[in-house]
Amino acid sequence: MDSSVFDENCRACPRLAVFLDDVNERYPDYYCKPVPPFGDSQSQFLIVGLAPGMHGANRTGRPFTGDHAGILLYETLHKFGFSSHRESIAADDDLRLTNCRITNAVKCLPPDNKPVGAEINTCNSFLGYELQSLPESSVVLALGGIAHRAIIKALAMRQSDFKFTHAAVHDLGNVTLLDSYHCSRYNTNTRRLTTEMFEGVFAQALELLDK
Repeated sequence: MDSSVFDENCRACPRLAVFLDDVNERYPDYYCKPVPPFGDSQSQFLIVGLAPGMHGANRTGRPFTGDHAGILLYETLHKFGFSSHRESIAADDDLRLTNCRITNAVKCLPPDNKPVGAEINTCNSFLGYELQSLPESSVVLALGGIAHRAIIKALAMRQSDFKFTHAAVHDLGNVTLLDSYHCSRYNTNTRRLTTEMFEGVFAQALELLDK
């Protein structure tokens, strides 16, 4: 198998592999594996988060499903026509995405939701493959600075040329990168990210996709 293609049995990061084993012992009904991307691989809109949440994607097996961060994301996806439902409940529900795909910079649950640099780098080949597979004129939405930097690294570009700023737009050649603060509970509770701000980013994405 091509090492850059997503592998649900990947155990390349020792700390994450051991942590997933430990979590699986405590929660035997949880997914507890690298979480695959969700959506059509030929979609022109790719959303990149940080990593699966303990009781969200790590439990359900679908990005941003089952935890607080997914509430605003799927509501917004539905409002802008990318999702068939406003709530993602489980990996086997009937929710479908339209011209949209969701993934994470790191595919495995990290302790305290904080992957280390080596883990981000190890998983970067998977993200790179996803980015290289995008159709022309695609839009990539980075949720947070770590996702933003992982995207720049995966495309072998210089970090100093593309600074993360909420609602910033970056021309990366074949794709356009759009930045947003992560839709985490902390960011929404502190109003660092409001619903209006998040919807503004999605309005930008629609404009870019329509060009």
